[in-house]
Amino acid sequence: MKKHILIIFCLTLMFTSCTSNQEKQTASDDDFKFLVEQFADLRIMRYQVPDFESLSLKQKELIYYLSEAALAGRDILFDQNYKYNLTIRRTLENIYENYSGPRNTPEFEKYTVYLKRVWFSNGIHHHYSKDKFYPEISEDYFKSLIAETSPGNFPLKDGQTIEAFTEEITPIIFSHNIAPKAVSQAAGEDLLLSSACNFYDGVTEKEAEDYYKAKKAGDIKTGGDTLVSYGLNSKLVKRNGKIFEEVYKTGGLYSPAIEKIIFWLEKAAGVAENDLQQRTINTLIEYYKTGDLKTWDEYNVLWVGDMQSEVDFING
Repeated sequence: MKKHILIIFCLTLMFTSCTSNQEKQTASDDDFKFLVEQFADLRIMRYQVPDFESLSLKQKELIYYLSEAALAGRDILFDQNYKYNLTIRRTLENIYENYSGPRNTPEFEKYTVYLKRVWFSNGIHHHYSKDKFYPEISEDYFKSLIAETSPGNFPLKDGQTIEAFTEEITPIIFSHNIAPKAVSQAAGEDLLLSSACNFYDGVTEKEAEDYYKAKKAGDIKTGGDTLVSYGLNSKLVKRNGKIFEEVYKTGGLYSPAIEKIIFWLEKAAGVAENDLQQRTINTLIEYYKTGDLKTWDEYNVLWVGDMQSEVDFING
C-alpha cells in the first residue's frame, strides 16, 4: 500500500531574477569548492546563491526562520522512517562525541562513515533504494565503542543497564533479518508488515485499507469532505485489537517538535513579504495546530497561488 506522508520542511528556496552581472565571475567564484565531502556512494555538495546579498534584511530574516522551522522537524522524519532511528542516531552521536578510545584507526573511520550515512539518509535505510545499510565494522568493535563511552547520554530505557542496551541495539543495527527494507514492494507479502517505515504499528495492509474505506464511508454519510488525503498526517496504530489514528498536531503525535515548528513559523509570518505569504504561513500554522486535512488543502491552494513572493519554501 502506497502512503503519501507528511514530510517536514525539505528545503528553502529563493527565486531571484537573473542579471547580466551574474555572468561575471570573480576570482573567488572560480575558486569556489562545490564538493564538500564524499563517502560511500554519496557526495555532499554546496551551491552558490548569487543574488542572496541583494535580498533585504527582512527577507534574510524570513529565510532564517523558515530554516529553523525545518531543523525543528528533523527528528520527526527520522522517526517516520523507522521506529528505532532516533535511538540509533543518538547512540552513534554519543559515541562520536564522547568515545574515550583511539580515533585515528581504520575501524573508527568506518564507524564515522556509517554515522554520516545515517545523518544523510535520516535513518539506517538507503535514501533511494530503501534497503538497510550496515556499518563496515564488526559487532565486537561496535560493542567496544559503547563500552568505552560514558553511558550518561545513551538513550536507555528506565531501569535499563548499559549491558542490556548494548545487547538490544546491536542486532537492530547489524542483523540482516531485522528491518531489511524501509518500504517493501515484494509480491505476495503484506506490504505494511514487511516494511520498516513507522506509519503503521501492528496493522496489516488489509486492516489499513478497511479502516480508511470505513472512514470515507462515514464521511460520505455525514456529508463530510471526502476529497482530503486520508492518512496523510497520522500513524495508524492497533492496540487491544482496535485500530485508531495518532494525528500529527499540537497535543497529538510529535507535539513537542510541532510546537517548535509553529514557534518559528509564527516568527516567519511576522516578517512575511506580503499579505498573501503571511496568510499562507498562518494557514499552515493552523493546520499544524489542528491536524485538519481540509486546512492542509486550503494552505496548498494559497501556496501554489503565491506568485508575488521572492522567498519560497516547501513545507509539509
